Amino acid sequence: MNLNPQITGNLGLYYCCYKLSLLGWNVMPTARNARGVDIIAYSNDASHFKGIQVKALSKRNPVPLGQSLEKCMGDFWVVINKVASESPQAFVLTPAEVKALAKRGEKDGRVSYWLQPTSYEQPQFKEAWERIGHGGLDDQPFNQVDA
Repeated sequence: MNLNPQITGNLGLYYCCYKLSLLGWNVMPTARNARGVDIIAYSNDASHFKGIQVKALSKRNPVPLGQSLEKCMGDFWVVINKVASESPQAFVLTPAEVKALAKRGEKDGRVSYWLQPTSYEQPQFKEAWERIGHGGLDDQPFNQVDA
């Protein structure tokens, strides 16, 4: 399925919000295309805040990082590939890990950085939502209730 990049981004953003909510975080997406993190997550008592950067991909592709690694901000990066499928895959990394794993290329005097799938698709990152922690006061995820 070929999706508009805006829709792909929205799918990743709201999927990430859903997963963070299951961990007890209150989540707020930030203004689209504004500089900074994509999601602000805060604990129930507002004593803990996390800034989350989301990179959504429709396929198993490299993550473009731009011309500089200066934009690697926030507390965590969540890369979600196959975002429009029945089983999206999420990978949770720190900005330091993104910087360390980034590949650098130069073509016609222009520098670019990206994260290869083999770099982010590592067992320690796959579905590692627990790395972000819990937002509930009891430090436990919300129980899922069957409807």
